[in-house]
Amino acid sequence: MRNLNEDTITQAVLARHAEMPNERFRQIMTSLVQHLHSFAREVKLTEAEWFAGIQFLTETGHMCSDKRQEFILLSDTLGLSMLVTAQNNRKPEGCTESTVFGPFYVEDSPEYALGDDIANGAKGEPCFVRGTVRDINGKAIPNARLELWQADADGFYDVQYANQEAHRARATLHAGPDGKFHFRTIVAEAYPIPHDGPVGRMLDTLGRHPWRPAHLHFLIKAAGYETLITHVFRNGDQYLDSDAVFGVRSSLVADWVRHEPGTAPDDTRMDVPFFTLDFDFVLNPISNEK
Repeated sequence: MRNLNEDTITQAVLARHAEMPNERFRQIMTSLVQHLHSFAREVKLTEAEWFAGIQFLTETGHMCSDKRQEFILLSDTLGLSMLVTAQNNRKPEGCTESTVFGPFYVEDSPEYALGDDIANGAKGEPCFVRGTVRDINGKAIPNARLELWQADADGFYDVQYANQEAHRARATLHAGPDGKFHFRTIVAEAYPIPHDGPVGRMLDTLGRHPWRPAHLHFLIKAAGYETLITHVFRNGDQYLDSDAVFGVRSSLVADWVRHEPGTAPDDTRMDVPFFTLDFDFVLNPISNEK
């Protein structure tokens, strides 16, 4: 087809997709083209603005590496990640809510035994975490696999440090036969998402801050249950109501309780103040309809 104009270009593009054998892909691409073209028409996009957008996406790609995922940051800060998470993780009342995955997950994190110090030298005040993995009826789920990761007191994940060989504040462990788990780590602190790249410039231009409230990441798996990807947020954090990635859920906010020097939950003697966090997780059986 020749001589297309601003009124006929959309249907011409869609016509090229008509024979696509993958029905779901055709549905997605059809909607994408329609919305992109409608957006350009609605804002009367200029060529300079279009090119600036191309440059922004190019820079976003250039910032990606095995230690940083700028496109996930972009998705997170635009609320798209949380939207997709919410619509794909509807659960019965009482189940632990899901939230965003984040850009700093690492596969095959080091294995620890229950009770170990997973901080492994990460900066921060000592914190003892304990809880139980249960089903929606309150029954303990034995031997659930828990992966956890967090930033240190300076607001950085281990993978953000150059030349750091060992993982810190990152672990895989298994709950016991009674569903209980416990480990030692460091206190979660608020931190800014990486904002030295194109996503950070976008936030600055929008007049938005890059801060996330203090939290621990959890990824929990157990046979017969939906995988849970979530955070536990620290109560009282100043950014709970303005999380840069829109991930906070009230049910995921918990108290980090401060204790004076003394005997810790694992019976060790602490000569400095320490914190405790208690939080139970409730998994949704795979058979449950959303």
